[in-house]
Amino acid sequence: MSDSLRTASLQWHDARIDRHRRISTGMTVWITGLSGAGKSTLACELERALIEAGQPAYRLDGDNMRHGLNADLGFTMTDRSENIRRLAEVSRLFADSGTVAIVAAISPLRADRELARATHEEDGLPFWEIYMDTALAVCEQRDPKGLYRRARAGDIPNFTGIDHAYEPPLAPEATFANDAREPATIAAELSAAVLARLSSLR
Repeated sequence: MSDSLRTASLQWHDARIDRHRRISTGMTVWITGLSGAGKSTLACELERALIEAGQPAYRLDGDNMRHGLNADLGFTMTDRSENIRRLAEVSRLFADSGTVAIVAAISPLRADRELARATHEEDGLPFWEIYMDTALAVCEQRDPKGLYRRARAGDIPNFTGIDHAYEPPLAPEATFANDAREPATIAAELSAAVLARLSSLR
């Protein structure tokens, strides 16, 4: 089927209920930073804190998504951008359903993250960018997956932070820079802020 025919055969179907009639309000919390920065750990703690507070939440981990929905993607810049585009679309659907979507993904390019934000905001959905500003030296010291060691050895080309640049957010909603606090403490602070934002929307 040609692209023009495919487009002509598609039609958007609106829901029969308003978003505000759902039992909860949703948004997306997008956690970005280098590998080993603490994104996934914070995402897990935030998910738990929100659910314990009675707020539906679901974690969309970048690595986990590559086991299923994004299993066909590699690590070229084109594939990385497509990976983020898909994450943005899925998280938007979760947010629209009244769930807090918590995305933990390196997402190295600023333009890709800005597109993810626009995907939400054009639909009237809140989008928060959280920057785990953990120094490269700290990430390498942690190296929970052994990726930096392999990248330094030349086994992993185009590795973010080593031979491919990471573009930090220009105006994130929150930044945690080399934070020595426990992830659960940071998550509690972030959870309270998220719940306050959602309350303002109801």
